[in-house]
Amino acid sequence: MARSILFSFAHPDDESFSGAGLAGWCLERGIAVALVCATRGEAGKAGDPAVSGAPADLGRAREAELREAARIIGIDHLHLLDYRDRDLSNAPPAEVRLQLVTLIRRYRPDVVLTFDANGFNAHPDHIAISRFTTDAVAAAADPRWAPEAGFAHEVRRLLWTPPIPPWEAVNTQNLAAEPGIDFLIDITPWRDRKAAALRAHRTQHLSIERHFLNKPNLDSILSIEAYRQAWGPPLEVRPVGDVFSGIR
Repeated sequence: MARSILFSFAHPDDESFSGAGLAGWCLERGIAVALVCATRGEAGKAGDPAVSGAPADLGRAREAELREAARIIGIDHLHLLDYRDRDLSNAPPAEVRLQLVTLIRRYRPDVVLTFDANGFNAHPDHIAISRFTTDAVAAAADPRWAPEAGFAHEVRRLLWTPPIPPWEAVNTQNLAAEPGIDFLIDITPWRDRKAAALRAHRTQHLSIERHFLNKPNLDSILSIEAYRQAWGPPLEVRPVGDVFSGIR
């Protein structure tokens, strides 16, 4: 069977911040990529000047941005779960589990990527989707959970976002020696595509410009993506340049 990877994030733009390069790396190798986004980001910033006003309008605008970013990256399989932004932690666990288990069993990914247990920056929605995704990965492998959602599937590796933000990682003297840098992916061939995906999130231009586009070393920042192994096959060396390393 063909390999596949599933990204599970909380908001539109998370995929461009944390996985656009890896997605391009996978797609070039014939690895299928699916993306789950739990909210429309309607409680976030609207840009300056504002691209959109009311939360419902902002949610629609950010969904459109997400779809455009996914198109630029090349992701064909996009699923919006439609939970309330900044309230994801209050979503019914059983309901979220069923949706995620259904998608895991549909796409049968070898690797799943989500936020680390602290949500990368302690955002409560990031923490929530990490918790929900970890729960669903475990449940998807157990046929007793949601038999109506399809045949059980065991994900071989769970990846987390790294402990060092990408805009700081390039300034780290010996990044490979840092704990939590378990995979270091050269995404140089896809850095223009990643930049274009980031720019597609027009409502979020302030943070995107601050963290990426206005940095003097932008090309370097866009040349690597790092990930942490939550669990999976043991790594003989760290970091590794292939997130499927050790998966038969």
